[in-house]
Amino acid sequence: MNQSSNTNKRTALICGVSGQDGSYLAELLLQKGYTVFGTSRDVQGSSFSNLEKLGIKDQISYISMVPEDFRSVLVALRKSNPDEIYYLAGQSSVGLSFEQPAETIQSITLGTLNILEGCRIMEEKSGQIKIYHAGSGECFGDTHGEPANESTPFYPMSPYAVAKTSAYWLVNNYRDAYGLFACTGILFNHESPLRPERFVTQKIIRAVKRIAQGSKERLKLGRLDIARDWGWAPEYVEAMWLMLQQEKPEDFVIATGTTITLEEFVKTAFEQANLNWKDHVLQDPSLFRPTDLAIGRADASKAQNVLGWKASTKGIEVVKRMYQSL
Repeated sequence: MNQSSNTNKRTALICGVSGQDGSYLAELLLQKGYTVFGTSRDVQGSSFSNLEKLGIKDQISYISMVPEDFRSVLVALRKSNPDEIYYLAGQSSVGLSFEQPAETIQSITLGTLNILEGCRIMEEKSGQIKIYHAGSGECFGDTHGEPANESTPFYPMSPYAVAKTSAYWLVNNYRDAYGLFACTGILFNHESPLRPERFVTQKIIRAVKRIAQGSKERLKLGRLDIARDWGWAPEYVEAMWLMLQQEKPEDFVIATGTTITLEEFVKTAFEQANLNWKDHVLQDPSLFRPTDLAIGRADASKAQNVLGWKASTKGIEVVKRMYQSL
């Protein structure tokens, strides 16, 4: 067993701790009494601003780790000697993955492989490590409006989705071949005030705030007819933790079960500022993606039945909370 398992205090390693999910997960685990290690490609050069916003920056031990470098991953595993690993690292934007396909596929797929292989080696000496891998509802592609569950076939429609699909199968392979406690949370879209502005949801919220304060800008967006299942990120990290508390590793779809269009998202955001969205939004064809799934719809009933997890913030309410939190 790991050294940290000899006491009641467990140790977690969060790969990609500075992102939206990593920050909320660190907050949750600290509240549960964990010792938390977090990785970043360059600890000295990282600001960890999200962790600072949550007031937990000084409660985490940091390790520089490059996910694509196996030696770097192994050093991080040995330094932290974790009971649980949450692999959230890698390029996380669907849109950006079309511009940087190689970096996206490398950081996600090779990074996941290195974590799995590192844990396989570590387990030979120190016992079982539980691994959570951040999957994505994007892997399902366009299900033509049908809600996707754990048995729905994957049909990835972006380099990001291809990378996440590859990583998903790697996790399954290592679980079957080596008996690793490794599982994937197939998370649909989830938002919060910690989202960077390159994500369309935060881009919308910030633009509405500026326009409400007198800015004359026009909000430029691509397709408005796409529909997504948007949830609230702080709730989703609890589902990640719950997956690693089960007796056996299983994959779970994590979503709200409610889908709204981007137009509804935009309309609701402008309504929070008592503005008509049509007066301030410009559709820009240059922002259309080469391929984009029309409707993201999910069935997360397995998570409710097995984990006891259910989203409480859904769709329109997510938009309102994002606006109020900024």
